[in-house]
Amino acid sequence: MKSCTTARACVAVFVSAAFLWMLVLSASPQLHARVHADANRTDHVCAITLIASGSYEHAAQPPLVSADALVSQFSEIPALTPCWVQSPFLGACIFEHAPPAVV
Repeated sequence: MKSCTTARACVAVFVSAAFLWMLVLSASPQLHARVHADANRTDHVCAITLIASGSYEHAAQPPLVSADALVSQFSEIPALTPCWVQSPFLGACIFEHAPPAVV
């Protein structure tokens, strides 16, 4: 049982040290360039660049909505007309009273 706990502790220390080393390399591009010869290329992919970018996708996602469509859509506000809508809770008045108590 002791060897299993020791093995788990060793794996935890190794994984933590590797993650901290990746954080150090992601914060220092010069040090990352010393580890990888092609670290300054745009198509370079490694765990360090994934941590530095903050996502698996390196390229920024295009916006879902363009600004021109919003400007033309909301440039003119139509006149509002009041409309009365009956409350859906008015039909629930049958639930106001409890069943008769058994005495």
